[in-house]
Amino acid sequence: MSLPKPLTAEQLYRQCDPDQFHFTTTAELEDISHIIGQTRAVESIRFGMGIQHHGFNLYALGPNGVGKHTAVNQYLAQRAPTEATPDDWCYVNNFQQLHRPRALHLPAGQGHQFQQEMERLVEDLLTVIPAALNREENIAKNKAILKELKDQESRSFKELESQAEAHNVKIISTPSGFGFAPLQKGDVITPEDFAKLSEEEQAEIEGRINELQAALQAIMQQLPQWHRDAQNKIKKLQEETAVATIHPLFAELAQKYTDLPDVLAHLEAVQDDIVTNINGFLEPDQETPPALAGIASSGSPKRGVVTRYQVNLIVDNSQTNGAPIIFEDQPSFQNLVGRVEHISQMGTLLTDFTLIKAGALHRANGGYLILDARKVLTQAYAWEGLKRALRGKQIHIESLGQLFSYISTVSLEPEPIPLSTKVILTGDRELYYLLCTYDPDFRELFKVAADFDNEMARDQSNSQAYASLIANLARKEKLRHFDRAAVARVIEHSSRLAGDATKLTTHMQSISDLLREADYWAGEASHDFVTAPDVQKALDAQVYRSSRIREQVQETILRDTILIDTAGTAVGQINGLSVIMLDNYAFGRPSRITARVRLGKGDVVDIERQVELGGPIHSKGVLILVGFLGARYAAERPLSLAATLVFEQSYNGVEGDSASSAELYALLSALANVPLKQSLAVTGSVNQRGQIQAIGGVNEKIEGFFDVCQARGLTGEQGVLIPAANVTHLMLRPDVVAAAAVGKFNIYPVTTVDEGLALLTGLLAGELDATGTYPIESVNGRIVQRLNRLAEQAQQFAAPPVSNGQAKPQPEPA
Repeated sequence: MSLPKPLTAEQLYRQCDPDQFHFTTTAELEDISHIIGQTRAVESIRFGMGIQHHGFNLYALGPNGVGKHTAVNQYLAQRAPTEATPDDWCYVNNFQQLHRPRALHLPAGQGHQFQQEMERLVEDLLTVIPAALNREENIAKNKAILKELKDQESRSFKELESQAEAHNVKIISTPSGFGFAPLQKGDVITPEDFAKLSEEEQAEIEGRINELQAALQAIMQQLPQWHRDAQNKIKKLQEETAVATIHPLFAELAQKYTDLPDVLAHLEAVQDDIVTNINGFLEPDQETPPALAGIASSGSPKRGVVTRYQVNLIVDNSQTNGAPIIFEDQPSFQNLVGRVEHISQMGTLLTDFTLIKAGALHRANGGYLILDARKVLTQAYAWEGLKRALRGKQIHIESLGQLFSYISTVSLEPEPIPLSTKVILTGDRELYYLLCTYDPDFRELFKVAADFDNEMARDQSNSQAYASLIANLARKEKLRHFDRAAVARVIEHSSRLAGDATKLTTHMQSISDLLREADYWAGEASHDFVTAPDVQKALDAQVYRSSRIREQVQETILRDTILIDTAGTAVGQINGLSVIMLDNYAFGRPSRITARVRLGKGDVVDIERQVELGGPIHSKGVLILVGFLGARYAAERPLSLAATLVFEQSYNGVEGDSASSAELYALLSALANVPLKQSLAVTGSVNQRGQIQAIGGVNEKIEGFFDVCQARGLTGEQGVLIPAANVTHLMLRPDVVAAAAVGKFNIYPVTTVDEGLALLTGLLAGELDATGTYPIESVNGRIVQRLNRLAEQAQQFAAPPVSNGQAKPQPEPA
């Protein structure tokens, strides 16, 4: 078996050749109009926006910064202007049921026009109606009606007076009403004279007075009806006058909306209500009686009348070109479905239809609504409100207090508005799959998923597209343009962010931030264009701002507070590598892993797991290496050992299986009693067949061990063993590549455990010969010998004593 060779500098870092670009600076490049690297997602967006069936709303999934909002907005900005502009929506008074305002829709732009024309109409009516009713002709008719009432009253009283005079009785008016007094020779009889009359005369007079009293009572009972009849005549006269006065105004207005039956019906209802409530136009100081859900007029005396006939325009598309695109940054329940506001008056909450406010669904009706999925889900009842609207295809405005009967305040029940909109949710993948799993309505309402890629292929076409993207951002944000060497450096860093030399990241937020920072450093250096050193300066500054903890960790290693050897050898001890992630900054650090072996029953104890510092994936890795040991060395006999594995000086927990190969090397070293080179560090997971598997964070891990070795002095013996599958992921720092190029630091690609053993021990790992045995001096041979000795010792300890002190041989367990 040949040993793996150290990787060359070209394998450690894939450079981007600036000469492949046919421009001097990005100022020569044209802007690109498409999203790069997201073909699948863009096609999904196009499909989701194009299909016009219920439930085909869109969920754009992917990490923040990959351009979900940009892609959606860019596509909609091209599509929306080609679509029809939706109608305006407004609420108007329902004169039959005041607590249930009616919804009207008009073609885009006509809603505002209708609102203004209704305001002008009411203002005109406030002048026209009083003027018409106060004309001399109407005043004369009113006087005639009142004169007729007065004449009727006079005739009735004169007839009664005539009857009284015929019976020698006089009608007397007193402060308490009318009374009757008998006459004698034309004069009222005094009480003394009346007492002198005989009983027959007194009785006759009292009888006549009672008859007259009854006649007077009959007249008094008819007076209210006569007054009502007169009032009805006056009211009818007013109504006839009002109809004749306002009909031309309404007819003129109705001519503009002949193709809108709902508007014509509302105008007719307004006209009828004005005629019915004509007194509101006649008495300026009289307030409009409050309705079941209305606001008492305040301010101007005519405010009640004006409010009653207003048009509450909640959606105005007069300035909208095509379908609206609405992004709601605060998607609360009320911000989505709308709300009914209240005002406090005399300690009471009152409202009317003019206080109905639109939600995002109203404004996006007929167009597109973009929402952040996490924000919607974190707002109380917003998600349920959104689903309710999408399922029912209508927007029902209702407060949460009213919905759950938390308050008893009288409120409105506005007429629901039909809903036809495309809703686009943006969020991460985890949230998408959680909704798919736990919300049965989600898949019914959001049937299209636009899955944004984290990376794209690094080829000539995409490199050119990256250059055009840099030119776009430079123009958009007024940055200095980049020369081609700077573009090449950005592309190289993009591969580093992607964690793959053959890929480019699609996390455009990180790239955009780098461009802005590079522009800043170019300005500090008084450069006309951004150069490669400016980009490198920006990268170095990013690392410096975030590397305080990394430097502290390295300091503790160099001061031997954390024990890490980078020279010499040790049995059962190896340098593992891990990655620490702090926000957007990750760095690698070495960790000492040790293994101890003794006689036992085949148990390999993971100390991290025993003290609950090891995660499930790490524990799985330990169990896998136990499976490897059993399969390779104890296929036909039990493992008679007890081993312990531990990450030394680990206090925060261990997770992942990337150190499982290092743990296996430490365990095999302890079994074979063969020292391992401490100048080498190891990363990689292992399977039960002894194959080394790829891991994440390979660049950070190598650089973490390199920094420690460089601080102590590079000897040419130091290096890192990595899985061969990770070679394509290497995009190492320039100083690491430079050290490797001159043989001061080596990175070895390893495919199997045996290759790693040979590199770490300097001995052959050993392969099975024709007889099924390993060479005695090989690492595997020494392990087999050790296990055989342990098995013999275990058998001796397991045998029960006999009478002569000899152990009786026991049959080997099946």
